[in-house]
Amino acid sequence: MEKNHISDLIPEYLDGVLGGEMQKQVEEHLSHCSRCEQEMEEMKLLFNAFQTETVAVPSERLKSKFEEALEAEKAPKGKVMPLPAQEKSNWTSSVLKIAASIALLVAAFQMGSLFEQRKVEADLTQLQDEAERMKQTAMLSLMENQSASKRIQGVNYIEEFEQPDEAIIQALANRLLHDENDNVRLTAFEALSKFTYSETVKDTFIEVLGQEKNPSIQVAIIQALVQIQERKAAEPMKKLLEKEDTQPFIKEQIKAVLPSIT
Repeated sequence: MEKNHISDLIPEYLDGVLGGEMQKQVEEHLSHCSRCEQEMEEMKLLFNAFQTETVAVPSERLKSKFEEALEAEKAPKGKVMPLPAQEKSNWTSSVLKIAASIALLVAAFQMGSLFEQRKVEADLTQLQDEAERMKQTAMLSLMENQSASKRIQGVNYIEEFEQPDEAIIQALANRLLHDENDNVRLTAFEALSKFTYSETVKDTFIEVLGQEKNPSIQVAIIQALVQIQERKAAEPMKKLLEKEDTQPFIKEQIKAVLPSIT
C-alpha cells in the first residue's frame, strides 16, 4: 500500500467501515509508518476534542502559604507578659498588622486563582483552534476522496463550522463547479446556499449557472440567486433562454423571475 494514499483511508479506518483485508493492510501500514500513525492520532483527537472539558482547579499553594503565615502570627513570641494600660495602642497596632497581612495574602490567593483561570482559558482556546484545524483537514481530505459517498460526507462536514473560512468556501465551490457526480454537486450547492453573503458564493453560483446541465441544480441556483436579488445573474439567465438545449420548464421559470432582478 503506497504511503501517498493512506491518508484517504484513515477516516474510513477510524469509522470502522473498511473491509477485513483492507483493514489489515491499513493496520500493517500504520505499524511501519510513523507519519501516517501520527495523522491517525490527530484525527482521533479531532473526534474526541469536544467530548472532554478541562476544569480549572485553583492551586493549593497560595492557600497553604496563607495558613502557614497565619499560624506563624498566632504562635507565641516568647514569654507572655500582661500589657500595661499605656501600651494598648501597640496591641491595636499588632492587630492591624495581622489584618493587613491577611488581606494581602487573600488578595495574592485571588490573583493566583485569576492567573490560573486565564491560563486554563488560553489552553482551552488553543485546543479549540487545533481542533478546528484538524476538522478542516479532515473535511478537505474527504472532499478529495475517490468515493462519491465520501466526498458527500466531506461536504456535509460543513455543519461542524459556524463561520467557515475562505479555504472551506473555495473547496465547496470547487466541488460544485467541477465534481463529475450530480449528487456531490447538489450537496455542495446546499452547503454553499447557507453562505450567500459571501461574494465567492455569489460568483460561483453565477459561473455554475452558465455551465450546469442538471435541471435540478439549475432550478435550485436560479431560485437562490433570485432570493438574494443578485442582479449579475440576469445575463446568464438570458443566455439560458437562448440555448436550444435548455429545458422548457427552466425557460418558463426564468421568464417568470427575470423581471424581478433586472
